[in-house]
Amino acid sequence: MFRSFLSMLAAVLAAAAPLATLAQAWPSKPVRIVVPFAAGGPADLYARALAEKLQAALGQPFVVEDKPGGGSIVGTDLVAKSPADGYTLLMMSNTHTVNESLIPDRPFQLMRDFVPVAPVNYSDLLLVVHPSVPASTVKEFIALAKSQPGKLNYASSGPGTPYHMAGELFKAMAGVDIVHVPYKGSAGARTDILGGQVQMMFDAITTMAPNVQAGKLKALGTSGKARSTVLPDVPTISEAGVPGYEAVIWLGVMAPAATPRPIVDRLNAEIRRIVASPELKGAWEKQGAMAMSMTPDEFARFMREDIEKWARIVKISGAKPDQ
Repeated sequence: MFRSFLSMLAAVLAAAAPLATLAQAWPSKPVRIVVPFAAGGPADLYARALAEKLQAALGQPFVVEDKPGGGSIVGTDLVAKSPADGYTLLMMSNTHTVNESLIPDRPFQLMRDFVPVAPVNYSDLLLVVHPSVPASTVKEFIALAKSQPGKLNYASSGPGTPYHMAGELFKAMAGVDIVHVPYKGSAGARTDILGGQVQMMFDAITTMAPNVQAGKLKALGTSGKARSTVLPDVPTISEAGVPGYEAVIWLGVMAPAATPRPIVDRLNAEIRRIVASPELKGAWEKQGAMAMSMTPDEFARFMREDIEKWARIVKISGAKPDQ
């Protein structure tokens, strides 16, 4: 019996050895992080910050490639069809968990064709309007929208993005009719609200706060449960007129399905170490972004719950990918 136990133990160790070697050998060449959104948005900015730290830690270039299009479908499908070898990663957001129900004819399924690696951070959204809009509070804006059904527009960075769904959730909970104007990226949407081509937008507080602080736009509310430390004088949307309203943007990293678990675990450990570093964590918090830390399995559970949450909201709001 003892000999049998030793034989089994030897077999287990022999099987584990190549996997351990694989994790130690990776990466041996540049790794690309595909961002399926336009340059300049939160996913792009935080992917670049993460890539810089991963490159320093792992000794190989981590190259960020922006592949926008189709509400994140184009870049995401590229990663889904890439080799599962740890050299192509996806910088994703809750756009992806929304699209599981919003866009049923996607060429991939998130939890089938990808493996969760690690979350990165989350941040509140900011409801802003152009200065020409005659409303300075959420209640005033709701009253204005109700007096002009279908006349006001809100911009988003594309169908299924957190900015789109935040707008649809707001419409459903506030009972207003505002027209969705989707853009190919957040930069275009941001440019047009600054120019007054659209009246309202939800945007990440990390990128929109400077425009509010410069007086270029009016902030009516933030989307989290509590006020943001970045703009503490701006009330939450929930306290300002839509009780219970909450929507955030979160970012994470995934890899093609069948990526070896030792590589996933090593990436997870490095990302968790990076986002927990006082330097990065402190800098992000000043911008309004809060670091997230989970194991791959915890992140997978979190994502499944988020998919279910947004499926309910898509159904309640009646949101469509082309509206």
